[in-house]
Amino acid sequence: MIGVVVPAHDEEAHIGDTVAALLVAAAHPALQGEAVEVLVVLDSCSDATGPIARFAGARTLAVDARNVGRARAAGADRLLGEGARWLAFTDADTRVSPEWLMRQLEIDADVVCGSIGVDDWSVHGHYADSLRAHFARTYTDADGHRHVHGANLGVAAEAYVRAGGFPALACSEDVALVEALKETGARIAWSAAPRVSTSARHDARARGGFGDTLLAVIAAGLAVAVAPRLAE
Repeated sequence: MIGVVVPAHDEEAHIGDTVAALLVAAAHPALQGEAVEVLVVLDSCSDATGPIARFAGARTLAVDARNVGRARAAGADRLLGEGARWLAFTDADTRVSPEWLMRQLEIDADVVCGSIGVDDWSVHGHYADSLRAHFARTYTDADGHRHVHGANLGVAAEAYVRAGGFPALACSEDVALVEALKETGARIAWSAAPRVSTSARHDARARGGFGDTLLAVIAAGLAVAVAPRLAE
């Protein structure tokens, strides 16, 4: 069985699309009918994320952690206990491609670190063009990249257990896991083949994550623009 873990905190606006895309990927013919369990981990949710996720076809697990590392770990532990041989991780504001799981598995590695794409920059208004340009200039969306994203990560069950799983971190839990996997000698593939599209929204759920990075880029751009006027 393949297990997919999606941590979510108040994601009612996105979770339906996220689950729908995962179920398409789970039905890819190349998986030859292998069971795929999609588990949305409801971390301190106070909105309709759970009902929407279940209606869309996912299972849910409720935790009260307000910690993405603990949420991912709880989901992984549940699916490992049910016999998962491969664990795939994404985020609740991310849509995976129909080939996402198939591409992870065909690489034949212990760990697959995928890249991300952003379809819609418009949420940032008149900053959209500059953010898009900055992303294109600084981000490596190609095989051999060295990015780590919880929104696009796959790990063989044995390798995950050997590395000790996700630490209880509120941010960069994905980076910490990959570092632990390196220490165990896991075979890591840095691939752009498993495709996902993630949100560029303002209201980031994890402090220090991708959303905060985008806001930092905007702030830095404003500082550069204002500095000459402050010096006058």
